[in-house]
Amino acid sequence: MLESALNKMAEKILSLDEASLAGLWEKYKARMEHFETTKEWEKAVIIFFIINAVRVKNHIFNEKMLERHKNGDKPEKQPIKKPDLKIVK
Repeated sequence: MLESALNKMAEKILSLDEASLAGLWEKYKARMEHFETTKEWEKAVIIFFIINAVRVKNHIFNEKMLERHKNGDKPEKQPIKKPDLKIVK
């Protein structure tokens, strides 16, 4: 159940636009740096690190794609498999 919830959160986070998140980075950084013993502060810390996680993921992805492009590697193609079809008369 926990893993399923994390997967759902990851799917939602992956759908977020990094450019939009970048605009929120300073806001949540400032909130995080101003410590309070509130749930709002705790959420601000989590949001800040989610924004950073998306930025790091995109940075790594872009680096690897650039590396592949420089090396002339092509993305792996999925093997073609036979479709599951039956003859019906």
